[in-house]
This record gives sequence, structure tokens and C-alpha cells, in this order.
Amino acid sequence: MPVGLAVEGANRNDMKMVGETLGSIPVERPEPTSEQPQGMCMDKGYDYEEVRQIVEEFGFTAHIKARGEEAKEIKRKAGFKARRWVVERTHSWMNRFRGILIRWCKKPENYIAMLHFAFAIITYRCAGLSG
Repeated sequence: MPVGLAVEGANRNDMKMVGETLGSIPVERPEPTSEQPQGMCMDKGYDYEEVRQIVEEFGFTAHIKARGEEAKEIKRKAGFKARRWVVERTHSWMNRFRGILIRWCKKPENYIAMLHFAFAIITYRCAGLSG
């Protein structure tokens, strides 16, 4: 379920947006403890020390596949399939909305409003309220 949102140009590397995205989480989350740590799963595109530090500053435990680690797993295990991470799944959900897949809005605030609307629909569906 999407919980944070940050918008930037398509040519901007995802790892540069980690701090802004985590800072945009609108809900209060419980304080992580050693008994109940809060994990953040990210794909190999976020495998940078800078990202790990930012994630730790926000109180999450980083779970990031190292670059090349998945390829080694595929070679080692015959039936191993690559894991589809949460970010890619959420992008797939967002691609079902035409106004997001192809950005028709010229003003960033209109595009952000469309993203919020799409996230509201996705959250409603994830909660099982759509019947």
C-alpha cells in the first residue's frame, strides 16, 4: 500500500529521492524497537551507503539486495525466480491509471493531485472495501 509520495523528473535517479519520499509519509508510525524493528525493502537500484544512512535516520532497517546478488542466486538454484519488490508492484498498480502512465498535466500540483487520487483508490482496494 503506498504511504509516501515525491515527484521529480524521469531523468532523476531514484536513490536521490529516498529522503524526500520517506519524509512525505503522512501518518505517525510507532517508534521502532529491538523487538519490533521496522523494515524497508528496496531493490538493487538503492544499493548505496547514502541510502542506507537515510533509511536508518528515519528509523527503518534497510533490506536491500546488493547489485549482482540476485544473478548469483539464479545461477546457484535451478528453480529460483527473481523477487518482484514492492516498488515495482506499486508502479504496476499506478500504470493502470492513464493520467499517471502518460503525464498529461503540465502543472506539477495537478499531477500530484492525480497521484493522490490514484493512491486513495489503491488503498481502498487493498483494504478490501471495494467488495
